[in-house]
Amino acid sequence: MTTYSQNSLDSSALFNGFTSLPDWGLILVEGPDAATLLQSQLSNSVVGMVKVSPGQIARGPQATRLVGYCSPKGRLIASAWVALSPESEDSQDRFAMFISKDIAASTAKKLSMYILRSKVKIVDASDSWEVFCSYSNEGDAAIHHVEPNNIAMDIPSVLNHDQLFNRTLIAKPRVSVSKENLNPIALENWNSLEVLSGIPRIVLSTQEQFVPQMINFESVSGVDFKKGCYPGQEIVARSQYRGAVKRRLQLGHTNLDSLVAKSAKPGVEIFHSSDPAQPCGMVVLASPNLRDAARIDFQIECKLDSLESGDIHLASIDGPVLKIDSLPYPLIEI
Repeated sequence: MTTYSQNSLDSSALFNGFTSLPDWGLILVEGPDAATLLQSQLSNSVVGMVKVSPGQIARGPQATRLVGYCSPKGRLIASAWVALSPESEDSQDRFAMFISKDIAASTAKKLSMYILRSKVKIVDASDSWEVFCSYSNEGDAAIHHVEPNNIAMDIPSVLNHDQLFNRTLIAKPRVSVSKENLNPIALENWNSLEVLSGIPRIVLSTQEQFVPQMINFESVSGVDFKKGCYPGQEIVARSQYRGAVKRRLQLGHTNLDSLVAKSAKPGVEIFHSSDPAQPCGMVVLASPNLRDAARIDFQIECKLDSLESGDIHLASIDGPVLKIDSLPYPLIEI
């Protein structure tokens, strides 16, 4: 569980940080048929991805991709960042999926159901590999942290207070479990950047809650509408082309206090002042702000008409009011 603190952010960790990510896990999908299997299951294409040599950082849309895994009803079971990172230059394909740790095992198990006679091995490697992050506003975020046997990928940079922060996910074979790998301030700052990116991440409490467009997944390049069939594809496509989605991910914030801290977690419902009887959406991710320790930022999924007038309240109709902020990217019109 994340602990929200009032840490002073005037340390160097504000602008450059490295820490383990205890809430992140890793799935490895390996074998000659790995790409074919993932292509048939995920919302984004993995065909044609550039292979990354061991110890090198996957960079750009040809090497790193955001993917979703949907139920047959088109609801997101999982989201992940994917790179094609074989063990060696001449070894078979190995895709690395950086994913929320609390859904890694169940996602790997579900993907494994579709192996059949395919030559592919799917492993939840969250216990044998440790996931780290590196961020920096001074260029390469991970230059000092990636070793020859590591898996690493850049994910989109985040602009905050006119500072552009580069971000990298890194997986390292686990030697031992050590609290020394955890930097609490760097972890809070990374979480803040993730929320402010506007790019959602599915966790256990938000599984099967959203069609991809409800959390802007198509607007952050998580859906390829030309790639062909995958579970839920028909519903996802219909939502896109028939304008069926009336809900979207938004950014918001409020002041941090003990009540807000208890409610600042994925899956907590939000309520609109004009309709106190039923929720108008829920929290997707939340984190204290990178620059302002008295403020907490939210990714929320909510009805679009809730933004037109009135107030959105956290956790209950009597809860704190969330002030809506601008997204850092344009939405694809539906």
